[in-house]
Amino acid sequence: MQVVLHTGLHATDSDRLFKTLLRNREGFKAAGIAVPGPGKYRNLISEMLNALGESRPAPGSRDILLDSILDDAADHVDRMILSHENLFSVPKIAFQGGVVYRKAEQRLRVLHEVFAGDSVEIFIGLRNPATFLPALLAGTPLESLPQLLHGLDPMQIRWSQLIRRITDAVPGVPVTVWCDEDSPLIWGELIRELAGLEATYPVIGAYSRMADITSEEGMTRFRDFLAERPGLNERQIRRVMVAFLDKYADPAKIEHEFDIPGWDADLVQDLTEQYEEDLFLLERMPGVTLIAP
Repeated sequence: MQVVLHTGLHATDSDRLFKTLLRNREGFKAAGIAVPGPGKYRNLISEMLNALGESRPAPGSRDILLDSILDDAADHVDRMILSHENLFSVPKIAFQGGVVYRKAEQRLRVLHEVFAGDSVEIFIGLRNPATFLPALLAGTPLESLPQLLHGLDPMQIRWSQLIRRITDAVPGVPVTVWCDEDSPLIWGELIRELAGLEATYPVIGAYSRMADITSEEGMTRFRDFLAERPGLNERQIRRVMVAFLDKYADPAKIEHEFDIPGWDADLVQDLTEQYEEDLFLLERMPGVTLIAP
């Protein structure tokens, strides 16, 4: 079986991603792809990982887990997609000990061992730390960024280092990453990659992230444009999306507020430039695929 682990990150539209997967669940089922409901596994997996710590999983853990996750059609499942943005940690301890998701590799090692006989893939959405940190803080009961960061300097946050830790912890496991900022343009492609389906597979909700930031008039015109040109390929559609976003995107829906004491425009710019340099490194990292427009 192919086991797909979507592990967040936090504040990267993980819930919307899962909802789009659910909208396509019936169509996926015919292709042997399972999208189990989160209530069947999120707490179960977290409790298992918390209980095991550094210990190895017991023999038979996989079968017990699958019995709880999958229904009677388990024998017909070739690919299973599990989405769990709190797999590494809950938001308030994302930087516990001044380390970025310090338990990420430990938890993935355990899950990789649980699914030792399966083909495991990891999917992780990334985000500019300049917008990620305020959004993450807003999702916690903490009152300040220093409380969240535990002494970590925001300029020390490099996603390439986290991904390197992961690839070192589970060698040979492919890791696919993307930028949350690019989601409106790559949403359909991302869903297909998670499902392991060809580029022509029709995804329900492929343009839902684009619709989030586009005026109603713009989306109506966009859909009419595509309907009149059914032969467009993915690259051509992407160019059309960019053109419509340039004209119809709602600035109020894509601008971010940086209400963090001590932050100024220079720091935001520095974080953004570093993030872009980090993506350049990720794109060239062995075993890592960066989905980009």
